[in-house]
Amino acid sequence: MIRRAFLTLALLLPAWSGLAQELVAARPGMPEGDALVARLRAGGLVLFMRHADTRGEACDRSFRVGDRAGQRNISALGREQAAAVGRRLAELGVRLEEPVLAGPVFRARDTAEIAFGAGRVRVTDDLLADDYAGGRLAEVMAGHRRLLSAPVAAGVNRMLVGHRTPLIMIAGTPVGGRALPEGAIAVMEPGADFRVLGILELAPLPGGGFHGC
Repeated sequence: MIRRAFLTLALLLPAWSGLAQELVAARPGMPEGDALVARLRAGGLVLFMRHADTRGEACDRSFRVGDRAGQRNISALGREQAAAVGRRLAELGVRLEEPVLAGPVFRARDTAEIAFGAGRVRVTDDLLADDYAGGRLAEVMAGHRRLLSAPVAAGVNRMLVGHRTPLIMIAGTPVGGRALPEGAIAVMEPGADFRVLGILELAPLPGGGFHGC
């Protein structure tokens, strides 16, 4: 864990050295939230959804993909939250490119499959959690960058479901700290110099958003 902390810090320093500020999540009905929804209806954007609520669940122990019992899984409230996010996006008229892409750690995969239906989801190691990557971290980070940067057609948006630490490593301060609660979505404009437009919360949980691990 100490090695991971130093590696994470080293990767974060370049992105955090500027004047960018941590974002505050917005919701539909707020001016910032309504503006994000309007952009999403037009399409061409990337949505990076952090997996749903995991509060009260055991922390990761094995760090092995496929070992559900050794992972931190989404809670019962997290399952409800994931379903609510999927419903809310449909109600708001936000269309998604298919397939929806999710990381293989169960809390990301379960979130995506509950929110959007298992038949619409493709699991990819490009969205693997950093602490499951081992010696493949550089490859995993390159996969994240590729998915965040690649163009998206008008009228649809690319949905990625994963973990916040890799996103912080890439996007830095705007999505750091408490900017991206569990179940929230970072809305990104793709491109070589992709940028974070804002963070959208569609199914916030009272007092929720951050586990104790």
